[in-house]
Formats: sequence, C-alpha cells, structure tokens
Amino acid sequence: MIDLTLYTTLGCHLCERQEALLAALIRGAYRLEKVEISEDDTLAERYGVRIPVLRDVGGSELDRGFEPQRLADWLAARGWLDETAWQTLRAGEAPAPQAGAPRVEVRHGRRYLG
Repeated sequence: MIDLTLYTTLGCHLCERQEALLAALIRGAYRLEKVEISEDDTLAERYGVRIPVLRDVGGSELDRGFEPQRLADWLAARGWLDETAWQTLRAGEAPAPQAGAPRVEVRHGRRYLG
C-alpha cells in the first residue's frame, strides 16, 4: 500500500485535478490522507501558495502535481507510475481511473474532471 498525503484546502480545483490524475496514473493500491491547511496557521504559511502539495512517507514533496508530466515524473521516480495509463493520457485519451476515482475527460485537447 502506498501512503500519500495531500495538502489541500476546501474548494481547491487544482487539488481535485491532482487527485483525479493521481487516481488515473498511480499503479497499485494507495491511501491518500488529505490535510486541510486552513485549519493550521503553520501549514497555511508553509503550503498556502503551493497547494496542492503531494507528499510521500519519506517526506518528498511534489508541488504543481496537477500538471500531468510533473506527476508522472514524480510517480515514475518511485516506481509507482502506471505506464499504460500515462501513454494513454499523453495520446489525448482519458485513462481508465481506478474504481471510485473521479474520471478525467479529454475534449479538444483539454482535460476535464468528470
């Protein structure tokens, strides 16, 4: 099981996009703990302009993981990237998300959460 933390805040559409991309691109089972930064002044100061920030158990953080290439590179560096899903996404098709994950739809070269 892959344990990840997502630093986020209510209504963050980029955070939602990152979650959808993560669900589509990660290989294997994972657990995502969402941390609401607005409830902690220290977290808000640290992550406020950087969210969404994805963090692995080793403490490595990824800013701007809603950008598909950045997320794919970060996952690949850890051996967690579903290469087939990544190639499908790069070809302009929406990869099949894991069960229960939001669907990413591609229309006219733009990706939308479904």
